[in-house]
Amino acid sequence: MRVVVAGSSGLIGTSLVAHLRAAGHEVLRLVRRTPAAPDERGWDPPAGRIDDGTFDGVDAVVNLNGAGIADRPWSGARKQLLRDSRNVPTEVLAGAVADHGVGSLLNQSGINYYGDTGSRVVDETAPVGAGFLAEVCRDWEAATAPAVKAGARVVLLRSAAVLSPRGGVLGRLRPLFSLMLGGRIGTGQQAFPWISLDDQVGATQFLLEHPDVSGPVNLAGPEPATNAEFTAALAEVLRRPAPLAVPSFALKAVLGQMAEEMVLTGPLAVPAVLQRHGYQFRHVTVREALAAALER
Repeated sequence: MRVVVAGSSGLIGTSLVAHLRAAGHEVLRLVRRTPAAPDERGWDPPAGRIDDGTFDGVDAVVNLNGAGIADRPWSGARKQLLRDSRNVPTEVLAGAVADHGVGSLLNQSGINYYGDTGSRVVDETAPVGAGFLAEVCRDWEAATAPAVKAGARVVLLRSAAVLSPRGGVLGRLRPLFSLMLGGRIGTGQQAFPWISLDDQVGATQFLLEHPDVSGPVNLAGPEPATNAEFTAALAEVLRRPAPLAVPSFALKAVLGQMAEEMVLTGPLAVPAVLQRHGYQFRHVTVREALAAALER
């Protein structure tokens, strides 16, 4: 296939582009500067501009845009940026998919769509939850409406925390655990939805190649973990004790709403759609995913 990828320079995008090319697909990368390589096409989402000819012969678009949720504290301005960096590019790409008759749009979203589900397991049929992140995901997905109305196949990639050797959550936690400063957060019983980088890109390719799948798809490991289970597995893989426990009140004092929605609560989500359509996970447990990421 001929695939346009927006957000190709990030953690997921870099791996996805390489993965798709290794599988024989042609990939064009959207960049927000003057294109400097044959596979690059320029675009300016706030201005609604994309280089002419970008979508000629294109079969699918993958949109991975969005400022980092946990990169900075959630001030009012930061919250608006988190919304705009998702909604605006998605609206532009969905409109382009509709205008050019592109068959498929795979659009990034987040597993926090479901909010905090406690001990209740949820799949893709569950309704939107409560909280800022759930609202961000809801509006992000709604921005694909022009493509849906035009009859394109739209897949909503509700991604969990990606476990990668090159950054993400492990990039923040590995130094702490290596110094024996790691530990569970709060009670440790809150859900920690996760997925390995291998399965994140593998499942995305699977969805590109399976035109019978549309709508929301949970990109999450098949065996959900709690924060305490994730902490124990990470300590085991790094061969370091994790004696500490971070009190909930201390985390809230430092991070505020971000702590409440990102680490003290979470959705216990399972990848029902992927499993129903026969996707074979490379890493079934969080222990396997951590070992694969950190032993590279």
